[in-house]
Amino acid sequence: MALQCGIIGITNTGKTTIFNCISNTKGETNAFAFSATKSNMGVIQVPDPRLYELEKHQVTEKIVHTTVEIVDIPGLTRGSNKGEGVGNKFLGDIRNTDALIHVLRCFDDEALPHIDGSVDPVRDMETIDFELQVKDLESVEKKLQRLERLVKTGDKDARQGVEVLERYREHIGNFQNARTLEIKDEDRKYVDDIFLLTMKPVMYVCNVDAKSVVSGNKYVEMVKEALKETGAEVIVIAGAVEAEIAELENEADRLEFLKDAGLDEPGVDKMVRAAYKMLNLQTFFTVGPKEIRAWTIKKGMTAPQASGVIHSDLERGFIRAEVMKYHDFVKLGSEHACKEAGRFYIEGKNYVVEDGDILHIRFNV
Repeated sequence: MALQCGIIGITNTGKTTIFNCISNTKGETNAFAFSATKSNMGVIQVPDPRLYELEKHQVTEKIVHTTVEIVDIPGLTRGSNKGEGVGNKFLGDIRNTDALIHVLRCFDDEALPHIDGSVDPVRDMETIDFELQVKDLESVEKKLQRLERLVKTGDKDARQGVEVLERYREHIGNFQNARTLEIKDEDRKYVDDIFLLTMKPVMYVCNVDAKSVVSGNKYVEMVKEALKETGAEVIVIAGAVEAEIAELENEADRLEFLKDAGLDEPGVDKMVRAAYKMLNLQTFFTVGPKEIRAWTIKKGMTAPQASGVIHSDLERGFIRAEVMKYHDFVKLGSEHACKEAGRFYIEGKNYVVEDGDILHIRFNV
């Protein structure tokens, strides 16, 4: 499923360094504001140790991870909504993403000057929010004008749309993000087609120095305090440390480096899993001698919809799904053992696939 997370932030936060740690695409990094001229996109493997547990019980030729697309959007700054710096083009790139990873600078470095003269991640967060809010207000105003013309023709649905959009205009105009406005589900249709930037789910990554990666620092505490009422996820990563880990090809060397740094896994792995979760995604598996593969689906998808992710023919000719639960398969050790224990299920078209399900699809076309 081609869903994208956009990495955003003030210029010189270290977000491209973090992107390079997880991506098969390498973005350019340097100390000059507005130096990046384009967004970078990479296809990122979602770390999932369950694949290797499954391999212990099924000999296979290859393991295939599921993926998520990450877009590194060049650094924004004050006035981006007017075309300053990277300007409107990159605000448009943000519009095309499904969720946002907001990287905040939480480290001091005299060799990498902050564009505003001092390090203040809460101020940086508010700067980005303001730039996105201004673009959202423009989008709301344009649609309001269209609907107001329809109201004059007696369109009752347009009248309801105007009421909803006026609420968004007031909310965003008070420097609030669209995602925080409480509104009925049936009224969301009036804004779904304008792709509000501040409607997108967002997680925050505090990029710290090496000595702060385990316990954080004063900047991290500032961020957590500012976000404590929002429920937003905050992850602490040391971009410089992650870059060193990414350069190590030997797994034993990487494990030793992580241990020395006081980490049990790379911080970017946690970030990618959190991004996957934020996109409301989950994983099911297919297991066989040719491959063990993780597949991405939206939460709530039925068995036919999930089978369509594998191939459209499977959804079109769906008959039934043979289902084993991951924990049952790992505990019992084989498909045969699951059948013997009554842990092998036959499900029809209305079955809602759960995270970790092992599926075999029966179909006929």
